[in-house]
Amino acid sequence: MATAMDYRHDTGVSSPAKSTASIVAIIAAIVSFVMSARGSEFIALLLAVVAIGAGLLGGLKSLSPQVKGGILSILAVVLGVIAIVVAVIAMIF
Repeated sequence: MATAMDYRHDTGVSSPAKSTASIVAIIAAIVSFVMSARGSEFIALLLAVVAIGAGLLGGLKSLSPQVKGGILSILAVVLGVIAIVVAVIAMIF
């Protein structure tokens, strides 16, 4: 009786995972824009700062070969800076 051969070789190395910090940073930046639009500028400003901090942390974590998300972290920092500008403009007007 013939059996199926399995040629997959387990090397013990898992595929790179996305950094949780970079995902949190993107979510914080998006929610910051929403809060600015709803009139909660102070919360939006805090979330933008969280987005920048988490984006920087995610960028540092992405230097490891086991973690992906470097571009996502850079995008989060850029969105966080834009979100700060939007929140400050919303506070003024």
